[in-house]
Amino acid sequence: MKRVLKGKVALVTGGASGIGRATALVFAREKARVIVADLVVEGGEDTVHLIKETGTDAIFVKCDVSNAVDVEAMVKKAVDTYGRLDCAFNNAGFGVIKSTVDCTEEEWDHVISVNLKGVWLCMKYEIIQMLKQGSGVIVNSSSVLGLIGTKDYAPYIASKHGVVGLTKSAALDYAQSGIRVNAVCPGSVLTPMNEPILADPQLKDSVQKMHPLGRFAKPEEIAEAVLWLCSEAASFVTGVAFPVDGGVVVGK
Repeated sequence: MKRVLKGKVALVTGGASGIGRATALVFAREKARVIVADLVVEGGEDTVHLIKETGTDAIFVKCDVSNAVDVEAMVKKAVDTYGRLDCAFNNAGFGVIKSTVDCTEEEWDHVISVNLKGVWLCMKYEIIQMLKQGSGVIVNSSSVLGLIGTKDYAPYIASKHGVVGLTKSAALDYAQSGIRVNAVCPGSVLTPMNEPILADPQLKDSVQKMHPLGRFAKPEEIAEAVLWLCSEAASFVTGVAFPVDGGVVVGK
């Protein structure tokens, strides 16, 4: 797949590091113009710098995806800069390791606000623009934990299951409008979010053994799946929660 997004405009939230940065770089490799959005300014600007080193154009937008004003302004900035919005990867999110009882109301509200409300807000304003164009592709970041359950991740699992349901609903809402909506569901990935796991040899080994392939994913492996879902190669795919999980789901 070479230059499959040439001439396209692609937005990535949570683009300062991890899967978001990897996906922004893959989009740029395929010659999309990229909008990198994140609350972490330094990391987001570093991603833009890495993109520009490849000779592709990109901009950074500071955005809190749980804030409607920020999200609307992010999409407006993308359109004001590049004239349209063809692809969006709604990836911003974080995890909290808490059981149902141990999770506080504040923690619950924060996780749901970013991981689920944030995806809804991004889709809302992205779709408004895509309806004007008559086309567009959205990929939402769920998780393998949006497809299965495990203990001690109650708020995160609830938010990621919600993303899967939201994706399916939006896919049906706009299937007749030239807009495809899918979700990617990664297993454990070598990202900053998983640093506490990676720093504990026993825990790292336990998590790796959950995956039939016996390892963590590289961020680039998830990015390639997102690229495929955004490309014309996936033109007949919508409403799918796509596991990129090293076999976790089929092993359950």
